[in-house]
Amino acid sequence: MGRGDSLSRATRIRQIFVRWQEALMLEISWQDFEKVELRLGTIVSVEEFPEARKPAYKLTTDFGDKIGIKKSSAQVTDLYKCEDLVGKQIAAVVNFPPKQIGPFISECLVTGFVQEDASVVLAVPDKPANNGSRLA
Repeated sequence: MGRGDSLSRATRIRQIFVRWQEALMLEISWQDFEKVELRLGTIVSVEEFPEARKPAYKLTTDFGDKIGIKKSSAQVTDLYKCEDLVGKQIAAVVNFPPKQIGPFISECLVTGFVQEDASVVLAVPDKPANNGSRLA
């Protein structure tokens, strides 16, 4: 393989990497964002989820009178214990269709920030707020 081939291969790899990064940061319209119902809820119960492929908890969260109680699976076992989660307010997407996760039906998507070590820091308000409040 000549020097030209090596540079060409490196260039192709860079191009693929740039396209991959661009795909991850797909721009959406304001109208698309407005469709997302990102709401605040309080976790009322937590259970271990041993059937999950990756370590996870089953969360039951109260989103207030209009939305009600929803269940979700969350892969947050690295940073949180069950007892630390009960009573915690979290942000979740509540308008996804139910999703089968093993033997469990998830009704919302709990949000968090994935760290370099793959652990997840939950997205939480810095002050208490009303359950069901929409992210503005």
